[in-house]
Amino acid sequence: METLLQQFIFSTKVTGPICLMLFLGMFFKRTRLIDDHFIEVASKLVFRVTLPALLFLSVISSNHNLLESGEMVLYGVSASFSFFILTWLLIKTVQPTNPDIDVIIQGSYRGNTAIVGLAYVANLYGSQGIAHAALYVAGMTLLFNIQAVIILSPKNEGVGLKTVTTVTKTLTKNPLIIAILVGIAFSQLSLTLPSIALDAGKYFANMTLPLALICAGGSLDLTAFSNDKSSVWVSTFLKLIACPVFMTTIGYFYGFRNEELAIILLTSTTPTAAASYVMARGMGRNHVMAANIIVVTTILSLFTTTVGVFTLSTLGLI
Repeated sequence: METLLQQFIFSTKVTGPICLMLFLGMFFKRTRLIDDHFIEVASKLVFRVTLPALLFLSVISSNHNLLESGEMVLYGVSASFSFFILTWLLIKTVQPTNPDIDVIIQGSYRGNTAIVGLAYVANLYGSQGIAHAALYVAGMTLLFNIQAVIILSPKNEGVGLKTVTTVTKTLTKNPLIIAILVGIAFSQLSLTLPSIALDAGKYFANMTLPLALICAGGSLDLTAFSNDKSSVWVSTFLKLIACPVFMTTIGYFYGFRNEELAIILLTSTTPTAAASYVMARGMGRNHVMAANIIVVTTILSLFTTTVGVFTLSTLGLI
């Protein structure tokens, strides 16, 4: 019993700080300490400046051989794409006439790996873990964008050109991927930054996760959860239970253990990414349902992630 209690406490230490920051964001928004304009501006700052700084510094300061992460990235992309196909087939079989199939599917696979996933990893393994997860997150970010274009593009339009365009934009304009690639180049070439630049970068990096989580919490609208509840719960089940079970189980049998298996779990059990709302709205899909999925998965992921970490730690796998 004492061992189980210790494992549970260990699990809550991984998810507890993230839970607190999200609810603080909700509290700050409700008390008008922050508003929608602040959230919009701060989110851009995180995506374009502080999060790239965090990833870049984690990569160049890590002793981990990033080239060895290639196998893990290939696994993540392959397994995630397989889950995407299975989800697509399942939803089309169960709800063939549902006009919002594309939104349900996107909500089922597109996790918030860059913010919440990295926050989980940082709580468990620190900056070394972030460096280890950096390439994995980059690969998943690229894949998620491609899959979203495939799902949300009008069915009477070809997706080939759009997919190629999305891949090109993601590779050339996504600040996260650029920061990781530049970090790898610095690491492989044994380049160093001036101490002033390094210290300034650390200031940016240190503010990333708290600011991002407060913005994520402040952007949640609990009153938005209204219609299409059955579809929202289907997407929630697939995202928070089916996806992490699928990814982690196959990863275990593939041979991943300890930190690598934990990264697979912690990135797959994340809530649906806020980008799914932006993409759904931009392509004229049911953005209200997309927002509902984000709200529900964000709240419930704190519990499912705790259970996942507790299970793996009890089994001695992490």
